[in-house]
Amino acid sequence: MWLLIGAILGGLAVGCGAFGAHVLKSRFVVDGMLSPASEQALANWETAARYQMYHALALLAVGWLASQRPGPVIHLAGWAMTVGTFLFSGCLYALVLTSQRWLGAVVPVGGSLLIVGWILLAVAVCLAPASDSPG
Repeated sequence: MWLLIGAILGGLAVGCGAFGAHVLKSRFVVDGMLSPASEQALANWETAARYQMYHALALLAVGWLASQRPGPVIHLAGWAMTVGTFLFSGCLYALVLTSQRWLGAVVPVGGSLLIVGWILLAVAVCLAPASDSPG
């Protein structure tokens, strides 16, 4: 499941990044210039796509570890990263597209879940039984 979610989020991150770099940027340019607000909106979009990709890749690691050494903590890490990505990146995308400022208040909740996901991943690695193979 985590491998599938990671792969889907990774593909969507590439698409969202391309959309921001090409479609959104062209819509924000007025008389060959970007306003400071437009520059900030594009920076927010790029941050959302970048963090989405980071966590798509992290979910691939979660999926691999879950397949090798299953346990509840690794699945909690996966859920925290998945929900955190939807809240963090999803709210940034929605903020750029709708200008609804209240969405900015949800972004830190997503970021906190991403941090929790990384901590849980570290805990899962530490709790995993030792492998018989070297490395």
